[in-house]
Amino acid sequence: MDFNVKRLAADAGTFLSRAVQFTEEKLGQAEKTELDAHLENLLGRAENTKQWTERIMKQTEVLLQPNPNVRLEEFVYEKLEKKAPTRMNNHELLGQTLIDSGSDFGPGTAYGNALLKCGETEKQIGGAERELIQSSAINFLTPFRNFLEGDFKTILKERKLLQVKRLDLDAAKTRLKKARMGDARAVAEQELRMTQSEFDRQAEITRLLLEGVSSTHAHHLRCLNDFVEAQTTYYAQCYQYMVDLQKQLGSFPSSFSNNNQSSVSGGASISVPTIPVSASLPSVSAGHGSSAVSGGFNELRSSNGSRKARVLYDYDAASSSELSLLADEVITVSSVPGMDSDWLMGERGSQKGKVPITYLELLN
Repeated sequence: MDFNVKRLAADAGTFLSRAVQFTEEKLGQAEKTELDAHLENLLGRAENTKQWTERIMKQTEVLLQPNPNVRLEEFVYEKLEKKAPTRMNNHELLGQTLIDSGSDFGPGTAYGNALLKCGETEKQIGGAERELIQSSAINFLTPFRNFLEGDFKTILKERKLLQVKRLDLDAAKTRLKKARMGDARAVAEQELRMTQSEFDRQAEITRLLLEGVSSTHAHHLRCLNDFVEAQTTYYAQCYQYMVDLQKQLGSFPSSFSNNNQSSVSGGASISVPTIPVSASLPSVSAGHGSSAVSGGFNELRSSNGSRKARVLYDYDAASSSELSLLADEVITVSSVPGMDSDWLMGERGSQKGKVPITYLELLN
């Protein structure tokens, strides 16, 4: 019992001594032992590493999951050590919507078939995105998080202990200065030697931990390479999926391709096909309309004459001023002054009405 009381009294005295030393340092009434420059630099580098690691993690998570509500939900499930429910990502949702609409329009129609192909590709991209997120979480985010929750917390603990040992050392120095009697001075000198030894030992432990941050940087560099490799794989897959889709859409009649070229790596280029606009949206800007019109249609407008044209796709008239079309039928088309550049006047026997040029192929 007496031993415990003495120990508690000693601990209280030590705590009070530290508190007094800390307060006097803040008030400028006591000297403070400064850490050597090398140790200060190591501490600064560790703090910098912690701050930038947090910021890199945060922005990477935003990149991989832009929806903050989903990120919060995943965080809660992670803390509860439960698996978050699987949900379709945006590419998969778009893909399913395109597939459903294509099935409704009918795979036998050109538009329905194109929607189905686009939907399947979007789902493939969605799958590739899942692989990117999983790979990035394991090989990039997890090592960064382990540093923050493991190594850096240990550094903080040892740095705090170093601060305590420094306060003990400076308090011992103050007591030695105040000691006048021989016995009291001898006790103060012995205490100073002991606190100096403990401080030096703790400074060495802290220094070794801080120098380990260099190994952390090397590890994070490898993780960064893994992240770049995962992104390279993802974007290469997406590019290949889209090239394959473009080739499939390019199998439609040539009238549906424009002259726009898209530059790709290695100097290669691929033409971007123009898909017919929706019948419910006949009006588009003049700039977009003119880019889709071939020389034959321009000649037709300038001549004010008429030409035969083959219908490429079925088209249902959206109003009484339009003419419904059947794929592969041949109609007569002519230009009417003041008409939108994306439309011509079509005639089939006694029937007459506006028709979209993207559904037509002019015949010689």
